[in-house]
Amino acid sequence: MSAPIEDYALLSDLETAAMVGRNGSVDWLCLPRFDSEACLAALLGTQDNGFWRVAPAAAAGARARRAYRPDTLVLDTWWETAEGVVRVTDFMPPRTEAPCMVRVVEGVSGAVRVRSELRLRFHHGRVVPWVRARDEGSVAVAGPDAVWLAADGAVQALGRDGSTVWDVTVPAGRRLALTLVWAPSHHPGPPAAMGVPAETLLKETDDFWRDWAGRCRYQGPWRDAVVRSLITLKALTCAPTGGIVAAPTTSLPGCIGGDANWDDRCCWLRDSTLALSCLLRSGYREEARAWLGWLMRAVAGDPADLQTVYGLGGQRLLPETEAHWLTGYEGSRPVRFGNSAAGHFQLDVHGEVLDTLLLCLRAGIPMPAHGWDVIEALMGFLQRHWREPDQGLWQERGPRRQFVHSKVMVWVAADRALLMAELLGRNGSSAGWRVLRDEVRRQVLRRGWDAERRSFVQSYGSAGLDASALLMPRLGFLPGRDPRVRCTVREMRRLEHGGFVRRYAPDGGGADGREGAFVTCSLWYADALAATGRGAQAREVFERVLGVRNDVGLLSEQWDPDAGRQLGNAPKASSHIALVETAFALFGGRRTAAR
Repeated sequence: MSAPIEDYALLSDLETAAMVGRNGSVDWLCLPRFDSEACLAALLGTQDNGFWRVAPAAAAGARARRAYRPDTLVLDTWWETAEGVVRVTDFMPPRTEAPCMVRVVEGVSGAVRVRSELRLRFHHGRVVPWVRARDEGSVAVAGPDAVWLAADGAVQALGRDGSTVWDVTVPAGRRLALTLVWAPSHHPGPPAAMGVPAETLLKETDDFWRDWAGRCRYQGPWRDAVVRSLITLKALTCAPTGGIVAAPTTSLPGCIGGDANWDDRCCWLRDSTLALSCLLRSGYREEARAWLGWLMRAVAGDPADLQTVYGLGGQRLLPETEAHWLTGYEGSRPVRFGNSAAGHFQLDVHGEVLDTLLLCLRAGIPMPAHGWDVIEALMGFLQRHWREPDQGLWQERGPRRQFVHSKVMVWVAADRALLMAELLGRNGSSAGWRVLRDEVRRQVLRRGWDAERRSFVQSYGSAGLDASALLMPRLGFLPGRDPRVRCTVREMRRLEHGGFVRRYAPDGGGADGREGAFVTCSLWYADALAATGRGAQAREVFERVLGVRNDVGLLSEQWDPDAGRQLGNAPKASSHIALVETAFALFGGRRTAAR
């Protein structure tokens, strides 16, 4: 049986991530990067696809509780057993040389027998490595990968499955550590990180996160939730490139047993504006500058030929493959690696890029030397192609349509380009861009509005609702006081499911009715309620979303109100970005009584 998605906590070294279950098992780990092949993949299969569990040997009857240390990504799990209490502290030191994960076992009371079992499987859970004992611990090798395990005490390789086991009795006051380090298999000898004391690595990791979290400017209600979301966003950032992955996982389903299982270990342009806004408002200019650098490198070359999604380094080729050897999360197949959405045609991404550039310009972040060339190239493309149908915000894998949100984002692109031209004193193309902006607005108001239903719809000629219409006030397309916005927000009740909001109606865009409500859509709903003067209801929706975070404050892509469980890849960057943005929208960062 697969563990519930909400059972997993996140660890990160700012270049890759591990997912640790409530039962003490690391069931997902890609090394050395977020988008590398997994060496622990039980999350999408079985234990035979790789796991690393550290827990009391007599697990029956043991009770666990866990929490991140305040303002850090250091995870403590307390195990209460008949023999006593033991604490396991899990963390990944921010990367300096090689990726590293440390698990410290400390006796609290009594004397508890603890077992570590590591079963590595390279190539996304498929290849059994050659495991051998060394003076420094053990090393597992397969192809280009080597994973070393150092332990306080002897480790033992067991059987043909390549497992490495460590059994020890931990009395009160004793601390023991296990350190797992990746290195290229051709490198001689163990990585240097294996020789660093675990206590040193723990202090450095703890200090790093506390210092980073301490820079957060938000001082309003639910500050702990906001800081946890910002830490999660930072954890999903690739420090060397500045790219932010949508999630550290792939193929966790939005519909259990369904086939809409996608790889989110990539960087989406649609998240760029909200990520920048979130970071800048929270006081993280360095991260915002790095994200802008990634964005400008990604769109360079032929900036008019934008993709919806890029790789961590800005690479354009993300071939999508299927892993037939993995059974999928709760039987949800296929398991996919890579994402063919990179080849989708989406008009909204041009507006998202230009909105991002304007945000940075207004924040005083210098525009790169080729920035104006990018603006002109993007606008030239839109002037030629904006009337064409596309695949929309939700990346429909069916026929292209005239999506209303896509056209609104074309308006955003022209509007932001005009504002930047004014700020930079470059008005040569303004007349044509102004004509485009005004024509798009007239078309959306005429063809995107359903007078009978009294709401904006998903696409021209359709009657279906789409939660993306909730973004109109935030984007400045129409003010919250506009009667059409108010009517559309009222109609969004038809998308509610158990107090949360679906992205569209089942008859509005191909949804089969089984997927959960999208966390971001529920938070957009809160924002739109606030923009239309319904602040009390907006706060209720916001706090409802806070209530479905897991025990360590993480959100996935979706929430299933019927089953009371998280769905989709997790933790999801866009969900945590939206949480921070909504907190600022509702409370403005003002100080109130602690929550």
